[in-house]
Amino acid sequence: MPANPLFGVLLHWLGGFASASFYVPYKGVRRWSWEIYWLAGGIFSWLLAPWFFAALGTQDLLGVLAQTPPKVLGTCVLFGALWGFGGLGYGLTMRYLGLSLGMAVVLGLCTAFGTLIPPLVSGEFHEKLLAHAPGRIVLGGILLTLVGIVVVAWAGSLKERDMSAEDAKAAIAEFDYRKGLIVAILSGIMSACFAYGLAAGEPIKALSAEAGTGPLWTGLPVLCVVLLGGLATNLVWCGVLVVRNRSAGQWLGRGEGQEAKAPLLRNYALCAVAGVAWYFQFFFYTMGESQMGRYGFSSWTLHMASIIIFGTLWGFALAEWRKARASTRAVVWLGVTLLVLATIVIGYGNSLGA
Repeated sequence: MPANPLFGVLLHWLGGFASASFYVPYKGVRRWSWEIYWLAGGIFSWLLAPWFFAALGTQDLLGVLAQTPPKVLGTCVLFGALWGFGGLGYGLTMRYLGLSLGMAVVLGLCTAFGTLIPPLVSGEFHEKLLAHAPGRIVLGGILLTLVGIVVVAWAGSLKERDMSAEDAKAAIAEFDYRKGLIVAILSGIMSACFAYGLAAGEPIKALSAEAGTGPLWTGLPVLCVVLLGGLATNLVWCGVLVVRNRSAGQWLGRGEGQEAKAPLLRNYALCAVAGVAWYFQFFFYTMGESQMGRYGFSSWTLHMASIIIFGTLWGFALAEWRKARASTRAVVWLGVTLLVLATIVIGYGNSLGA
């Protein structure tokens, strides 16, 4: 099947919407500590959903992974584990900065590192992004994305100045700009390791294609391996928090100092929805990447831009911008407009290259 970059952009928008939306169900979880609901949802994100959909959509999943060289598997797991640290910081960033500002800072850094480092390391930066007009258009779209992210982040800082401390706490219960910014920077850099894990998994995609898997689905086995590393990191950290906070009983509806039992069925259902929604970002990502042709690495930029676009919309829906001035809201809409334009430019450059 020939590449179709415009269809790929649409798939990346779907992935961005899934990613921007996954944290919303967590807001309905009651009387569970962060580590409890994060790990409960993560079991669906990093273990159940990847293997279920890979088994459903690919041919001979276990056979393909058995044929994969151990070095490739180990590299994918390693990058997944490093990404896991970024993912942990991402969850904390949402708590301290909210959806809009948190996503802008984390994903801005993640975009720059995740998109530009792979072609630099492979020695293809000049050939793919500078030597030909389509590549220069794609590079222009990547730079426009970074400008849009900066504008959205600037709007977030303006919003923080517009709001009183009480208003900020009302919109984001644990709002802490300084702490959140530090966590967001570290998270953004480490989160880019997911892109490196996907790049390292190219041999797995080739083996899956040889086994008869269609081009839209060959990336699904790679997700199984990379996400195992992320699962390991999150299991360790959340386990430490569970022991420290003595919160394990919350999974069964018990917990120290609780005045009432947690609504278990509701909490597990919300965590399942959040976890599967999180996984769908990369389900659609691998499909979109398969349609981008020779500039497949630009998929990371499209993915990040889409997340910020929909994350900002969720920020408005959740009243995070309610007390911001009209001029501040105009700035954030300018940033969103730039990001939408950037995805179109990247898609156009990819279509010329195809």
